[in-house]
Amino acid sequence: MRPAVVARYVGKRLLLTIPTLLIVALLVFALVRAIPGDPAQVMLGDAADPGAIAAMHREMGLDRPLWVQFAQWLSHVVRGDLGTSIITGEPVRALMLDRFLVTASIVVTAIALATLTAIAAGLVAAANRGKALDRAIVSAATLSMAIPSFWLGLMLILVFGVKLGWLPVVGYVPLSDGLAAGLPYLVLPVATLAMVETGVLIRMMRASAIEVLSLDYVTHARAKGLSERSVLLRHVLPNAFAPTMTLVGLTLGHLLGGAAVVETVFTLPGLGRLIVDSVLSRDYPVVQGCLLFTALVYVVLNLATDLLYPLLDPRVTLDG
Repeated sequence: MRPAVVARYVGKRLLLTIPTLLIVALLVFALVRAIPGDPAQVMLGDAADPGAIAAMHREMGLDRPLWVQFAQWLSHVVRGDLGTSIITGEPVRALMLDRFLVTASIVVTAIALATLTAIAAGLVAAANRGKALDRAIVSAATLSMAIPSFWLGLMLILVFGVKLGWLPVVGYVPLSDGLAAGLPYLVLPVATLAMVETGVLIRMMRASAIEVLSLDYVTHARAKGLSERSVLLRHVLPNAFAPTMTLVGLTLGHLLGGAAVVETVFTLPGLGRLIVDSVLSRDYPVVQGCLLFTALVYVVLNLATDLLYPLLDPRVTLDG
């Protein structure tokens, strides 16, 4: 890829993200305001008198027209200021990024493991299409897709935490405190997410590999005497992985926005749990900041996926 072409393509895509993020910001603002309940009432308690609630509304700016609230919030967002948490008083950006690091450490590791497993299992299944090994891999993938993440997490806690006592079942220690101290708290959440997400990736990789195996250039490669391993790795994998990579990007964006179920099961202080807690406490600035950040993560990951496509398939270009 020529640097000028890449720069022009990235520039166009970034310009297109501006209206997208504006629409997302408007929707986020409207949906958050539609949540039943009053944040001032939540903070002051049910016994608070109307005068105190009205004073809290003025302090929080909730007495102003909605369009004024949106304009003020958007003007701060453009400057990188996502506001302050109503409940804790912490800056939303710092609070959100701290939680995002927890989520990212789990999600990125889990998706990397799931992708590597899907590549190997999908290629093996495609190469043995219709045989017992293929049926076993497809059955395992289907079972993986059918298992709820919360149930699998609870089962892993029961077996490896409660029965065997090998791993901690609650709490979290950041990796910054030491790999030996933090790693045991990540094993079960990572295993849960990896096993849940592997199934759909295996099926996608298998379907793509079967399609590529039927193409003429694969037949030609076999006719030249190349081993089946070389055919799969050098000729099938690069072209078959492109659709799977798109699914990986979408899954990664979805989970980086907060794996709320897994974070709740394992009591992890991640972004998903922060969003759930903030919705329950009517913490408007935190919910708005987290959802807008999630949309930005999706945009960035989609752009990165598009840039990787030409590296896998020379027929795809960034021109135009």
